[in-house]
Amino acid sequence: MITIATFAEDRAVCDNREMNAINYLDLIRDANVYDVAIKSPLELAHILSARTNNRILMKREDLQPIFSFKLRGAYNKIASLSDDELANGVICSSAGNHAQGVALAAKKCGVRAVVVMPVTTPLIKVDAVRALGGEVILSGDAYDDAYAHARRLEVKQTLTFIHPFDDPAVIAGQGTIGAEILQQTNGEIDAVFVPIGGGGLIAGIAACIKLQYPNIKIIGVEPDDSAAMRDSIAAGKPVSLEHVGIFADGVAVRRVGDETFRLCQKYVDEIITVDTDQCCAAIRDIFEDTRSIVEPAGGLAVAGAKKYIALNNLSDQTLVTISCGANVNFDRLRHIAERAAIGDRTEMLLAAEIPEQPGSFRRFCEVLGRRGITEFNYRYADKNKARIFVGVQLSGGQSEAGKLLTELSSANIRVIDLSDNEMAKLHVRHMVGGRSTDVQNEQLFRFEFPERPGALLDFLNAIGTDWNISLFHYRNHGSDYGRVLTGIDVPEGESERLKAHLLELGYSHWEESNNPAYTMFLQ
Repeated sequence: MITIATFAEDRAVCDNREMNAINYLDLIRDANVYDVAIKSPLELAHILSARTNNRILMKREDLQPIFSFKLRGAYNKIASLSDDELANGVICSSAGNHAQGVALAAKKCGVRAVVVMPVTTPLIKVDAVRALGGEVILSGDAYDDAYAHARRLEVKQTLTFIHPFDDPAVIAGQGTIGAEILQQTNGEIDAVFVPIGGGGLIAGIAACIKLQYPNIKIIGVEPDDSAAMRDSIAAGKPVSLEHVGIFADGVAVRRVGDETFRLCQKYVDEIITVDTDQCCAAIRDIFEDTRSIVEPAGGLAVAGAKKYIALNNLSDQTLVTISCGANVNFDRLRHIAERAAIGDRTEMLLAAEIPEQPGSFRRFCEVLGRRGITEFNYRYADKNKARIFVGVQLSGGQSEAGKLLTELSSANIRVIDLSDNEMAKLHVRHMVGGRSTDVQNEQLFRFEFPERPGALLDFLNAIGTDWNISLFHYRNHGSDYGRVLTGIDVPEGESERLKAHLLELGYSHWEESNNPAYTMFLQ
């Protein structure tokens, strides 16, 4: 049980219109969560705070036993059930974290737990539920599909349904996070940023904080492709989204709860939305400060805080962000890392057109200067113009991006900024290339060279302009060595001179002209 020091004194000044909130404060005060949950630390994010000129505090719910806050509400609800209800067993629907909370709570109480999860749920969450003794049933593509199936099983098998968010006991369990934040800060904070899925987390935190400290802002954060609470508040009633994005699967909910909507409408000051790239950048920010990797939903609050700071030119504020979960599939990290730089505007993607002639690559790189190249894709198409796909590191954000575009235009290089082009980011960057019928004497080489700013330009200068480059692929993998695959159009009788030249360069290299991947797809 958690002590809420000043709530009793505050009740005297509350009018009858606040009775529902007062009841929630009682529920939060009496919530039974610490049999399974820890009082999670509230940590200063030193790096992010310095970069934003604000004091950013991270509430580390990712450190809970199931790596998510969800065990609080689930256990509080199950612990409140009667003996008869417990004897029949419980059932829930969940995208993953609530499922683990229910499974752990049921195991603690010695009762059967049936868990219905969408088929899109990350495997790490499915396996975790099974490891806790939950009976997993996969049904539907999103939470709402799983919810409907669980409700049918509830009746058929006489089970007690444990709602993931729209239940006062669940909301109160999550609200203990708000009580902890107030105890850990003495209320000396300006705003709390909370991820929103169905709304249980923000409803509990908002109800807990707003009566005691009405000047503290409660700001919800949703993905821009799953903003059910934002749209519901705008409509004045809960609405159902036709589609939800599944990148942040932990908050992929088509319809928020009736009770969570009521509380959010009353106590939440603002809702801000973020895109996938901003969420990925926030996951990197959290990693840099904590060395922990949160799931996409776990990065929402930091992403929202960064966007809010930028939009409102905030400084010297104390802001709390909720790191709500860390159940992420390892395979998703590749996508997260690739999109993080774009989300922070530290990388831009460009499509450029340059003359198809020896030295064009080098002149293009000279315009880029010592900026880091993160990616370079090219395949010879015709004898007149070359089209390339390139990623460029930025240190000055959007202002530097504009400066670079101006510099390229001044050099008569036709260029298109693809940084916000979803198709380019997801697909085209991996599809540049193919076969070329106009290259008759191509030889393929793979190179490695020490990675540093300007390394690619140095490499092209070393290669020289005696031979025409017909294929080029480079991607900065964040390692000590850069790796390049290049095709060189070598006239008859020039092979030995080229090989001698490459040896003189001193770069580690391997000829790949007979590699089956090359002969099948590129030659």
